Amino acid sequence: MNEKKKITFAIPIRFRDLDAMGHVNNATFLTYFEEGRTEFFVRVLKSKSVKDFPFILAQVTCRYIHPIKLNEKIVREAVWISRIGAKSFNFAYEIYRDGDPEWLFSTGESVQVYYDYDRGTSLEIPESFRQIVDPYVNKS
Repeated sequence: MNEKKKITFAIPIRFRDLDAMGHVNNATFLTYFEEGRTEFFVRVLKSKSVKDFPFILAQVTCRYIHPIKLNEKIVREAVWISRIGAKSFNFAYEIYRDGDPEWLFSTGESVQVYYDYDRGTSLEIPESFRQIVDPYVNKS
């Protein structure tokens, strides 16, 4: 089976990411997912500004598996597209221990809708977008 591509990058764990319980706050995971979307748009779509993101976020889910504590210092994130439809697509996320991709802290998914901000309406995803992202579409 031909393995599709994933965007991967390091996330430094900052003291400010922690909550009173001494682990990364649950809401911060959604910020990490947001950073993953940004990395994808910059690396794959060559976006240079927010005007290059013709999408709105429609839904996001996160499954918390293990807490991230400050002693982790750095974790890694993998991002890919798990579904692409007529007007929307899903990003999938994994946050895992640096050096051990099998040790998952969380997994998640978000739905993005292709969107025209000027008209305030959703749009069909163009074929040009589909061709660019095809190497990153993992339907597994």
